[in-house]
Amino acid sequence: MQRYIFFILFIILIFTTGCPQQEKESDKINVVVSIMPLAEFAEKVGRDKASVSVMVPPGASPHTYEPTPGQLVKVSKAKLYVKVGSPIEFELAWLDKILSANKDMVVSDASYGIELMNMAHKHHHEQNEHSHTGDDPHIWLSPKNAKIMVENIYNGFISVDPDNKEYYAENKKSYLEDLDSLDLEIEQLLADKIKRRFMVYHPAWAYLARDYNLKQISVEEEGKEPTARSIQFHIEQARKQNIKVIFASPQFNTEGVEVIAREIKGQVVLIDPLEKDYITNMKKIARVLSDVME
Repeated sequence: MQRYIFFILFIILIFTTGCPQQEKESDKINVVVSIMPLAEFAEKVGRDKASVSVMVPPGASPHTYEPTPGQLVKVSKAKLYVKVGSPIEFELAWLDKILSANKDMVVSDASYGIELMNMAHKHHHEQNEHSHTGDDPHIWLSPKNAKIMVENIYNGFISVDPDNKEYYAENKKSYLEDLDSLDLEIEQLLADKIKRRFMVYHPAWAYLARDYNLKQISVEEEGKEPTARSIQFHIEQARKQNIKVIFASPQFNTEGVEVIAREIKGQVVLIDPLEKDYITNMKKIARVLSDVME
């Protein structure tokens, strides 16, 4: 009998303690974003009033990822969608379908007001060299751009929840101050470097290079694996520039850059352009760049 009474009390306790939490969760604004860094930005602005879901999960590439039916269900219940807005392949391929799942959802374009960089891909053939160009989608990899993106996300929040404008404004202000400090720290870390070139597999870091007067040398060519001739060219470039570290992203095959690293007696270092903890990640990347530059 005592066990039965205890069981009933236990069930009552679960329901009475669980209900307020359910009500609290139901009061939050459901927000969906395309990539992990946008989740960080949205959570910093929305804080306790937002429940944020990400379309491209950790470890996946926005160049190839396809959304699941379960993710589209989350979209159907969202009030706000935050898109990168630059020509990132995931959004080019899927955004129209994603947005059609919820026509009442407000869409915030995080790229609004950001000038896209033109990205040139050079190809090295036996007879000549030629280039292809296009807009670089990796706009978030610049603290200066990140501040603009946070402003755009803030505008998205107040469009769906104007009654809490002051709350979102205070959160935004606090995070923008953190991004200002990040910008200054990176600038100071890289200020005294003489050789300002770095070699990467996937050319994700052009906006970072622009902001801090660096030069990115990309191994990948238009999303394709480097050829044997291209690898040899980059080995020669690395030797010429005295580059001993090749950067790669965990979302991509590192075989080509490992060949280059072996030939120059260097190493491959992974840096993730899609890490959620934006400020910590960008500080880490800046310190690694500072360590390998002379």
